[in-house]
Amino acid sequence: MKTNFLFVCAENDGIYNCKAGGMGDVVRDVPRQIASYEDTCHVITPSYGRLHQSGTKITSLVFNYRGQSEEANLYEVPGKKENPFIKHYVIDHPAITSGDIAHIYFNDPDQPFYTDACMFSLFCTAVAQAVKQDLFGELQVIHLHDWHTSLLLFLREYHSSFTVLKNSRFVYSIHNLAIQGIRPFRDNYSSLKAFYPEIIIDEEQLKDPRYHDCINLMTLGIRLADAVHTVSPSYKEDIKSPSRPPAFIGGEGLENDLIKADDEGRLFGILNGCNYKNINKAKRNELYRNSLYAIFKWLQEPNKKYKSDFLAHTGNKIFKLSENKPDFICASVARLTEQKFFFYKNNPDILRNLLDILAARNGVYIVLGTGAPEYEDGFRQISYEKENFIFINGQSEEIIDSLYFESNLYLMPSLFEPCGISQMLAMRNGQPCLVHATGGLIDTVDHLKSGFSFSGDTLEQKGQNFLQVFENTVDLFFEDKEIWKHICKTAKGKRFSWEKSVKEYYQDLYLQEIKLESKFKPKKKGSKSVSDIYNYNK
Repeated sequence: MKTNFLFVCAENDGIYNCKAGGMGDVVRDVPRQIASYEDTCHVITPSYGRLHQSGTKITSLVFNYRGQSEEANLYEVPGKKENPFIKHYVIDHPAITSGDIAHIYFNDPDQPFYTDACMFSLFCTAVAQAVKQDLFGELQVIHLHDWHTSLLLFLREYHSSFTVLKNSRFVYSIHNLAIQGIRPFRDNYSSLKAFYPEIIIDEEQLKDPRYHDCINLMTLGIRLADAVHTVSPSYKEDIKSPSRPPAFIGGEGLENDLIKADDEGRLFGILNGCNYKNINKAKRNELYRNSLYAIFKWLQEPNKKYKSDFLAHTGNKIFKLSENKPDFICASVARLTEQKFFFYKNNPDILRNLLDILAARNGVYIVLGTGAPEYEDGFRQISYEKENFIFINGQSEEIIDSLYFESNLYLMPSLFEPCGISQMLAMRNGQPCLVHATGGLIDTVDHLKSGFSFSGDTLEQKGQNFLQVFENTVDLFFEDKEIWKHICKTAKGKRFSWEKSVKEYYQDLYLQEIKLESKFKPKKKGSKSVSDIYNYNK
């Protein structure tokens, strides 16, 4: 028996220009692994007013939303790679537009999630209508990703027009528990009652644990899904404990719902995978060339801010490095947020001390990313102070590939980390990582074996240990090349394969109601199904 999947998500790096973070990688890679077993995957995202332009219109979708009839259009769009078992779709509607974060999400400082909740509630209703119209065939599994898509579970539970959704098993993946999609029940244009005025709301079942006049769309997914998935085993354990910010980030107010899901056998921690096939191969000694090329490209953009900084600071420093190469390169690639760089913002002297340690060894630290203005401003200020700090305030796949390939050490001092993909990408190239021992970083980096890690009971202890481990790591690079080479080799030999992870998906998330051993038809000799692989590895 073949399984038919629908992935519903805000990001999908299986198509062009639809990625802001790690979710896009997961939604790109998991369907490809499922397709290798000849199961069918349909992947659907919003169009954001642009992605449908390269697609083919399938049909119009007419549905009731905000108490009136709305019409959206379903398009099939080309994937980055053609695969007969994967189809990519986007939904277009005038109210679904591009945000200011990666041309996907909106930043609403006065009312968080205001615009995104309007956009994704419309999107979810259109997806429900597409399922109702049988546009994807009979679906055994509908896999939802983060709060943006959890309203499909609300429609399944409460909306009389979409009872067809009860015929599918719903899996809900938590990529980042800290971003929860909290909106009022009523009395607001961006509220549950405004989206669905015809539905009688069960506030007791739906209310946020802390704000009882609001719905928490992350909690909605946890409460109503058939299976709830966190993207690493250690993160699953972290989020069952209350947060003690900033020293420890755990359940963020949702720990009781997560404990209940675990007690009911619905909560699973499965580590994300990494792609090791047909990857883009960076060329040696292209880092500075790629950086300068990207900077000059950005300078031509009329709305690009800080042009003088790109020239006078970043560009000038990179030009000097191209002529006088450093002896040691550290790198970080991430969105500039509290999750990724809180240690530096909370205590900028940590970053200054790191740079002083590097300066004594002719080393540099390169940070690439965009994000919160206060983080951009803070990094820019440090770049004025420290000659060996290169802040590349932009996004460039070419620079990123070069950093993963040419740096000596990847720094990932995340305050919390559901899984993390950057450390896997760096390790894939034989580059060891120095990480905060939290969440998925615990599951992927072994201290003094495949990389380096720091921890501590308090924020102050963690900061001190970060500096000490960093100094020891830099010393090791210069003073014991054999051990360093062994750690690099061990890092490169690590395999966090999607084949292994997706096998666990089938076992724990997808096939709870389908007998695994009868799931696949017999295949030709020499070909393995998921059931073959599962039984072989037991």
